[in-house]
Amino acid sequence: FSIYDGCRSEGIRLIDTRHEQTAAFAAEGWSKVTRVPGVVALTAGPGVTNGMSAMAAAQQNQSPMLVLGGRAPALRWGSGSLQEIDHVPFVAPLARYAVTAGSPGAVGDRVDDALRATVGAPSGVAFVDFPMDHVFGEAHDRDEPGALTELPSLPPPDGAAVETAVQLLAGAERPVIMAGTNVWWGHAEDALLHLAETLRIPVFANGMARGIVGADRDLAFSRARSKALAQADVALVVGVPMDFRLGFGGVFGAETRLVVADRVRPDREHPRAVAAELYGDLTGSLTALATAAGPDHEPWIGALRTVETAARAAEAAELADDRTPLHPMRVYAELMPLLDRDAIVVIDAGD
Repeated sequence: FSIYDGCRSEGIRLIDTRHEQTAAFAAEGWSKVTRVPGVVALTAGPGVTNGMSAMAAAQQNQSPMLVLGGRAPALRWGSGSLQEIDHVPFVAPLARYAVTAGSPGAVGDRVDDALRATVGAPSGVAFVDFPMDHVFGEAHDRDEPGALTELPSLPPPDGAAVETAVQLLAGAERPVIMAGTNVWWGHAEDALLHLAETLRIPVFANGMARGIVGADRDLAFSRARSKALAQADVALVVGVPMDFRLGFGGVFGAETRLVVADRVRPDREHPRAVAAELYGDLTGSLTALATAAGPDHEPWIGALRTVETAARAAEAAELADDRTPLHPMRVYAELMPLLDRDAIVVIDAGD
């Protein structure tokens, strides 16, 4: 109740759900839309385990999310209290930070630490659980605000790597940009759009990078992706890992030179050789690359637009399909005229 009372006194809106899984996924949704850490409070034991799918998703998506868990009383720990289970060992693999508050006085510091962990680079999930006797205990009020959680500053990319990348882009005749979620988390969407428009480079996107270059812009492509990535002479892979979505690097041509840019170095080694790696402030990296004036890319853009247009035309029959059961493409056809240009559309896929 002290958490609820504190939220009410601070003017923080409380949203109640029927199930912890719903609450946790909603917290990640809030995080994705606002880029402010989503916060979810879960009851002990099954409440925390019910939230683990959302924690795993948020961690994989690098969505900043703070999870507050209940916990059986410390004074009676090991005696078989209601929903008594040690959460931290099984939550820790799905989080940047996972800890139990050791005393009433430690609660504020642990939450501050957790919030800093959520917005670090890489961002992700932080978990703090509170023994019930600590929640109802008392501690000295520090009478000061907690730690700020603005996006931490990142170092500039390596200068030599930037120079190499600029030279590659300046000499490219068939460049592409493959952008992903970390462009969004790195607040680099304006820099990406500026780079694409300045150098006239076609843009493909997945994850949270979708919409950064609006689908109605002439540099935004989707249906021509296979041809573009396979035939590009230089590809800027920014904010996206070369995982299954990029065929573990196999979607790019054998001769394609890869320039990788991200907030931090990935946990895994790249599945194929890259020509330049830029890690650190993404806005700084993309702004520096925008100076790479090169040859005319309009013939390349035109060739991709021809492929894109033909692929969309080939979908006409499915968009008008009136068979039963309903074809998913028919649903898209009915929705598209009704959706606002900047609508948020959530989809899933499967056979």
